[in-house]
Amino acid sequence: MKPIPAALTIAGTDPSGGAGIQADLKTFQELKTYGMSVITSVVAQNTTGVQDVHHIPEHMIEQQLKSVMSDIPFQAFKTGMLANPGIMDAVAEKISELNVLYIMDPVMVTTSGDTLISEDSRDYLRDILLPMSTLVTPNMPEAEVITGEKIDTSEDMQQAAKQIVHEFGADAALVKGGHLQDEAVDFLYDGKMMHTFSTERINTKNTHGTGCTYSAAITAYLSQGCTLSDAVQNAKDFITAAIRDSFPIGNGSGPTNQWAHRAERVN
Repeated sequence: MKPIPAALTIAGTDPSGGAGIQADLKTFQELKTYGMSVITSVVAQNTTGVQDVHHIPEHMIEQQLKSVMSDIPFQAFKTGMLANPGIMDAVAEKISELNVLYIMDPVMVTTSGDTLISEDSRDYLRDILLPMSTLVTPNMPEAEVITGEKIDTSEDMQQAAKQIVHEFGADAALVKGGHLQDEAVDFLYDGKMMHTFSTERINTKNTHGTGCTYSAAITAYLSQGCTLSDAVQNAKDFITAAIRDSFPIGNGSGPTNQWAHRAERVN
């Protein structure tokens, strides 16, 4: 019997359903990958921002990981919100036992501008977790934090992707250009080649959960055996549709639409 594609997300929550664990699991389900989750933080947030955060005790994070890892095989996993060095250390200790694909979404700030990661966590993420990753998916501000360099242009993005691989140890880096003014272009550097993924810029404020959904889609496609470049291209198509047909709900930045890739909308 062919193994069922399965993926794990290790991240924080979003009770409004647009980002975090909830967005990841919706994406896995839409792409026909069996999804599992380990919760690192319970976040009170909605489309307008973050109202409060409660971090899960480290021993409970370790136990969640142990429960999944001891029972159900999976082909890929991703990390999202890892708020402090204690949480990062608990995750790093357990995932070091795995020999599966690791996609890191280096979540640092929300779409609404709220900080989700402490200052001392940034060094740990860059120095300890990043070298463990198969792929890291920073947007331009996150790539600036990782590299310490200002990023304004597509040339800067490509240089940052190379730096993240060659200087900081990731196997591959996808630097996302959502903050560019002219086009939505992302650059994937796999250690040898630079790949470009470009789509039209969509004029919408409804981009809540974009990074979570994009990285979850990559994780799902990798769990199904896609090559890295194919997984990113498929995920780029998925997130572009999700933004183009996003949900105009809530009082802030509305969420992306994980089922928009279907030919028909569910009414």
